Amino acid sequence: MTEAYEHIEKLMLELRRGTITIGVLSQLSEPQYGYSLVKMLGDKGIQVEPGTLYPLLRRLEKQGLLVSEWDTDEARPRKYYLLSETGKEVYTLLCEEWESMVKSLDHLINQKGDDENGVN
Repeated sequence: MTEAYEHIEKLMLELRRGTITIGVLSQLSEPQYGYSLVKMLGDKGIQVEPGTLYPLLRRLEKQGLLVSEWDTDEARPRKYYLLSETGKEVYTLLCEEWESMVKSLDHLINQKGDDENGVN
């Protein structure tokens, strides 16, 4: 493993930690249980381990961003999560911040190419 690869691996882990919350919130406009979220996110290209997801769901619920309800009608009880009203507001604001950051970073990244071509 090269030194550059080791750095990338650590930096990507930090980046994923910072973005996984938005990904999870984006899928909770309809009630979902943990495993359904893992599968849904995975199907959309976001791999999340259950050991990462469940503590995140508990933390978001404790922060008031999610509400939950147990469904005991099935043979296996499942806890379903859904965005709270505050969670909906926070998700909207996070998306706005995300779009702003992406735009700014895109500008920074592409500016390098512009600078090399004599464009500021």
